[in-house]
Amino acid sequence: MKRFVLYFALIALLPGLSTRAGFLFAAGAKQQTAVAQKVAAPNPADFIGSEVCATCHADLVKKFGDNPHQKLALKNHGTGATCESCHGPGKAHVEGGGDVTKIKQLAKMPTKAVDETCLGCHAGTHPNFLRSPHAKAGVGCTSCHSVHAGDTEGKLLKASQPKLCYQCHADQKAQFNMPIHHKVNEGLLKCSDCHDVHGTFLANNLKSTEDQNQVCTKCHTDVRGPFVFEHAPVRAEGCVTCHTPHGSQNPRLLNAPSIATLCNQCHSPLSAGGVHGLDPGSTTVTPCITCHTMIHGSNASQAFVR
Repeated sequence: MKRFVLYFALIALLPGLSTRAGFLFAAGAKQQTAVAQKVAAPNPADFIGSEVCATCHADLVKKFGDNPHQKLALKNHGTGATCESCHGPGKAHVEGGGDVTKIKQLAKMPTKAVDETCLGCHAGTHPNFLRSPHAKAGVGCTSCHSVHAGDTEGKLLKASQPKLCYQCHADQKAQFNMPIHHKVNEGLLKCSDCHDVHGTFLANNLKSTEDQNQVCTKCHTDVRGPFVFEHAPVRAEGCVTCHTPHGSQNPRLLNAPSIATLCNQCHSPLSAGGVHGLDPGSTTVTPCITCHTMIHGSNASQAFVR
């Protein structure tokens, strides 16, 4: 009897299940069609060539002569990046007497849509951009780059570094004005020497290397190592454990006003008298590096003395 009731219930449910399955199939087919339409290649006959664009947009074309995109097109006999590579097919736009609704207006498009247009060519060069803090904050390609007019540093930037970066990063601008700072304002370093503005797997768009300290030691070669006896914080937590990278009021960009204070954040028991201080608890009488001169690492002493 129970088996009969079960069979009856299943038969009663079949029409509903069939309708549900049909609905899901139709929805899936509709979504696939939409995706196919979105990625479908445009009709080659709808492209008119940059020469036609120049008849109306001569002012932009005049500025475009030294543009990397234009150079790419010339290098590849006109098959590289051209006007329609970014703005889409122009036939309908021209036939409509310059109808702006029939062409991509990147200046009026949402940031995400502009980024997708640029990444259509640059995704291989900047694969992490969409996960970067810039992209997540709504800072897109054209926030920093001007495709038609930008030429700073050969990267179509709207302004040179660090001026461009300071437009958003005011806190870092203040740090670089501190008494002790990396020479960014002086032009000896650029923000992009340490940061990949298009995104990395690390916080703050910091460049990713096999040994993360290489961001610093590529310049500070004297503390690069490898060492027989390594100072554990250097290897485990990196240079910023003790140093502030942008600027500081402390010598050597230290995170504390004195070396003894900085060291005692980890080595506090050593400050209580004995050879580490003339007075019990002293942290200022004898700087640690008076004896422990090789604090980044040593090949001779486990205590980092010379």
